[in-house]
Amino acid sequence: MKKVRDFLTMKAYPPGELYDLPTSPKRFPDGAKYRIEIPSTEGPRALAAVLEEAERYGVTIHRVSQGSGIWMLTDEEIHEMCRLGAEAGIEVSLFVGPRAAWGTSAQVRTSAGKNLGARLRGMDEVVYATEDIIRGCELGLRSVLVADEGQLWLVNEMKKAGELPADLVVKISVQMGAANPISIKLLEDLGAGTYNSPTDMTLPQLAAIRAAIDIPLDVYVEAPDDFGGFVRHYEAPELIRVASPVYVKLGLRNAANIYPSGIHIEDLAIKQSRERVHRAALVINIIKRYAGDAVNGEVGAADLGIPVV
Repeated sequence: MKKVRDFLTMKAYPPGELYDLPTSPKRFPDGAKYRIEIPSTEGPRALAAVLEEAERYGVTIHRVSQGSGIWMLTDEEIHEMCRLGAEAGIEVSLFVGPRAAWGTSAQVRTSAGKNLGARLRGMDEVVYATEDIIRGCELGLRSVLVADEGQLWLVNEMKKAGELPADLVVKISVQMGAANPISIKLLEDLGAGTYNSPTDMTLPQLAAIRAAIDIPLDVYVEAPDDFGGFVRHYEAPELIRVASPVYVKLGLRNAANIYPSGIHIEDLAIKQSRERVHRAALVINIIKRYAGDAVNGEVGAADLGIPVV
């Protein structure tokens, strides 16, 4: 294996997992090692609940993300989410709309074809999902969630051409699935702003990824059941040390899959959002106890995709 490992080293990639767990020297632009993300914030009422719980627990939230997609929200709902995010100084990241799992794909409905789910199947879906981004940006969004490298390239090219805002944060979904330093570095080169690693990556694997890339990693320390259901709260301090800058991401085990969300399950979505903030409070307490020198991010940091209203 020496030939391959030496070649990787020559190309500035780690030759394997970094089992010595080196401390990452990299930081967010404001000097922070970590920030907090609350996912599955499905609409303005869920966002209002997140902000209310954050105030109650004294938790600083830097980003909320949503999985149902821009297309599942009215203009008024997106405006309200943007208003709430702007007032709180947090990033609001909404997923793109049509994707293979909700289209007419037969393969994605098979046990072996589920990995196609978040991809954009055919050029029409690429167009539809990118139109979703254009609409969101016109309504004030400055952060979107994508899971297809073709769309990532297109969005980056449109940003460079002035067709999309230059400050648009392109967040890569956990459903993209790239799971090694080379693959993730390619996504960074294509314009990824942050990358959500698969939920089961070990600390040595995350350390190797961090050695190869500069963009923040979004890492679930509690994952939804359909992404493994891992509860890794006590790993958060070491995760931050070896992989900073990190968005510490609080999913929720033993919770319903609510995509696409809507008024028919809104009460459940809101309750789950409240509990995610509770879990964030638990994890922040562990970080403070065991990694007291880990600097948390500032509210309203300049590199956040805070909505424009």
